[in-house]
Amino acid sequence: MSEDVRSEVRDWLVANWDEELTVQAWWDTLVDSGWGFPTWPEEWFGKGLGRADSRVVSEEFAAVGALGAPGGLGSLLAAPTIMTHGSEEQKQRFLPDIASGRSGWCQLFSEPEAGSDLAGLRTTATKDGDEWIMSGQKVWTSGGHQSDLGMLIARTDPNVAKHAGITYFVLDMDQPGIEVRPLREMTGKALFNEVFLDEARVADADLIGGLGNGWAVANTTLAAERAGLGAGGGGGTSAAVAGSKVGHLSRKAGEFTRKASSGTSGGLSGQGFAMLSEMAKANGSVSNPVIRQGLMRLYTLEQLGKMGNVRMKAMRGAGMEIHPSMPNIAKLSQSDIVRQTRDIGLQIMGAAGTLWGDSAPDGGVMAELAVFSPGPSIYGGTDQIQRNIIGERGLGLPQEPRPDKGIPFNEIPR
Repeated sequence: MSEDVRSEVRDWLVANWDEELTVQAWWDTLVDSGWGFPTWPEEWFGKGLGRADSRVVSEEFAAVGALGAPGGLGSLLAAPTIMTHGSEEQKQRFLPDIASGRSGWCQLFSEPEAGSDLAGLRTTATKDGDEWIMSGQKVWTSGGHQSDLGMLIARTDPNVAKHAGITYFVLDMDQPGIEVRPLREMTGKALFNEVFLDEARVADADLIGGLGNGWAVANTTLAAERAGLGAGGGGGTSAAVAGSKVGHLSRKAGEFTRKASSGTSGGLSGQGFAMLSEMAKANGSVSNPVIRQGLMRLYTLEQLGKMGNVRMKAMRGAGMEIHPSMPNIAKLSQSDIVRQTRDIGLQIMGAAGTLWGDSAPDGGVMAELAVFSPGPSIYGGTDQIQRNIIGERGLGLPQEPRPDKGIPFNEIPR
C-alpha cells in the first residue's frame, strides 16, 4: 500500500502545495485533504493510515519542501485525549481548530508541590451553576504564554482519595483571573511558565471524560506525551506555531519551510548521529576509536527508539492494546539519547563546544544542548518516575509504600 500512498500524496502535493498561501489557508487545505494527520481517523480529518504509510507521507512533504501540519500540544496531546474521552459535541467543537491550527494549547498539570506526585494537586474547581471556578497555581507550563486553550486537571472533590477527586477541563486562557509568568532557563529561553488561577471560569460543557474521572483522562494525555517526547516520537510537525497569539497564521507558508530548528529539544530531533558523524569526519576525530564507539552507541539508541515508536503505532493501528510501559520506555530512551548526543558531541568539538552563537563552528547548537540536556530527564515525568512505572505496572514489582492510599485528600497530613 505504501507505494500507492506515495503516488497519491505526491500527485496531491504537486496540485496543491503553494508557498504563497498563508499558513492558515494551507492548513485548511490539509484539513480538507486528510494528509495533515494521515494516522487520524477519516471522520476526523485523517486518512486512517498506519505508521509506515504515515512516514511515506512525511517523506513526500519533505521532498517538495511543503509545510507540515500544525504541531504543538494541541495535535500531540489534546486531540488524542478528546478523541478518546470527549463527547461527540466536544469532538465537533475542538478537533477542527486543532487540525487547522486555529487554536494553540498548553498543559496545566504540574504544580509547585505536585509534580512527580501529580495526584497531590491542590488547584480547586468549585461548581457555580453551569460553570466551574478555578483557583490555584500550575508550573512548567510549556507555551502557556501563547496558548488559546489549556488542558487543566483540578480537584473537584477533596473528600475522596486523591486520585478519585480529580476532573479534567478545557480552560480558555484569555479571561480574567489567569496570569502567566515566564520561567527563564539556563539556555536563556523561556519556554516554560507558571500560571496563576484566581477564580478563572470553565463552562460545565468543557469538562472532559466525566466528573471525578480526571485521573484516567489525564493518563491518556500523559501516555501521548511520553510517546511523543520519547525516542522516535512524532513531536511537532511544523515550524509554524498554531494558535491566534503568535501571528504565524497570516504569514506565507513558504516562510516556514526553510527554517532550521534549534535542534536542542529531543536530542536534535533524532538527527544527532547524522550531524555529529559529519562533524567528526570534518575535523578528523572520527579516527578516534572512543568517538567511533560513542557515535555507534548513539546510532543504536536512535534506531531502537524509532523501532519502538513504529511498534507502538503499528499496534495502535491494528487495534491492539499497547503495553502500559512502552511510552515510559520511549521517554527513558530519549533521555539517554540526549545525554549521549551531548557527551559525544562535546568530545568531537572539544573546547569549541562551549562557544555560543556565531562564534561557534556549529552556531552554538552543542553549547545550548549541553545546558538543555538535564531537561528531558525531568519534564514529562522524571526518569525515576518512569522507572517506577515500568517496575510496578510493567514488571509487577511491589509498589512503593503509599501511606496516603485510600485516605480522603483533605485528611492527608501535610
